[in-house]
Amino acid sequence: MRRLKIYSFFIFIQSFLYAQDTLEARRIIQFLCSDNCYGRGYLNNGLQNAEKYIVGEVKKNKGQMIFEKSYTQTFYQNLNTFPKNIQVKINGKSLLVGRDFIPNPGSNSIKGTFTLSKKDSVHYSGAAHDQMVSVVIKKKLTFSVAHEVKPIAEIEIDQKTVSNEPKEIEIKIKNKLIKHFKSNNIGCYIAGQTNSDSCIVFSAHYDHLGGIGKNCYFPGANDNASGVSMVLSLLKYYAQHPPKYKCVFLFFAGEEAGLLGSKAFVESNSFDLKKIKFLINLDLLGTGQDGIMVVNGAIHEKEFEILNQINQQKQLLKQIKKRGKAANSDHYWFSEAGVPCFFIYTMGGISAYHDIYDIEKTLPLSAYQNVFTLITEFISKQ
Repeated sequence: MRRLKIYSFFIFIQSFLYAQDTLEARRIIQFLCSDNCYGRGYLNNGLQNAEKYIVGEVKKNKGQMIFEKSYTQTFYQNLNTFPKNIQVKINGKSLLVGRDFIPNPGSNSIKGTFTLSKKDSVHYSGAAHDQMVSVVIKKKLTFSVAHEVKPIAEIEIDQKTVSNEPKEIEIKIKNKLIKHFKSNNIGCYIAGQTNSDSCIVFSAHYDHLGGIGKNCYFPGANDNASGVSMVLSLLKYYAQHPPKYKCVFLFFAGEEAGLLGSKAFVESNSFDLKKIKFLINLDLLGTGQDGIMVVNGAIHEKEFEILNQINQQKQLLKQIKKRGKAANSDHYWFSEAGVPCFFIYTMGGISAYHDIYDIEKTLPLSAYQNVFTLITEFISKQ
């Protein structure tokens, strides 16, 4: 009976600590997904407000600067934006941006009413007064980031919105190309207990897609407020439990715009990449019902086997799958430079991606604590 009570108490403590950890993660995710950060993009100081918040968390957890007298590293990018509200009517019916339609991220400005001609089952176009509009019917609206402006205006419409064939469009779009937009990577470190100059690196991108006009933004809870919260959780953990090796924590901007922040970091020579013993990049960590995928797992087979052994011993995740190289997150430029690294993302659960529905309230964080345990156990074996 006493043994049962001790076991029950242990389970209670574990559950309590798990709840505390996920509550802290949700606190971080909630702020990064709030209108203060406005999709962590290029309107309404969204990216800058997210940066200030993350730097504040870094300082609170005693992270030390890795850049020269700074927590940040600047790079610049060109971006097409839509700072004013967009108006669209199809066959006289008003559509709601984000829910019913989105502009193509490279769309040009346009204003007027156009008769639409059918090109195929999902493509329509209209032209008048030296203006041209393209309409594409989509099964799912998926926004992104563009660096240049197309010669025409283009919108994508959710197929559920269009009950009849679109014959006419009334449209008003005003784009603004921002040149040399200032973006900042964020970085810090926690000193290791050994004299080795080798280090472990954790990374996540904190930017997302921003917004369209004044009332529509893309929260980016899973992509990638979840990854940012995990890296901050790791920072807090290693600040309290000094690691064997120096641990570096990187938060990149410009990922959604083409992995620009991590590319700038790798090419800057501000950090000796040869000192990196292993890098773990974290993105899309908000689910996990179906386990995790490890990009580069098929390349670094020894390290992947360590992950599997830990998982088998502790029964943390349903499965750990592997794949080869992929230029799908910020690990890529490090991998190309010869740095051994994994990109880990969770599988299963919600399907919201690059849309307005990727919100904190529906983010299950199913495997959050177990992924955290897997990572810290893996690092302890390096």
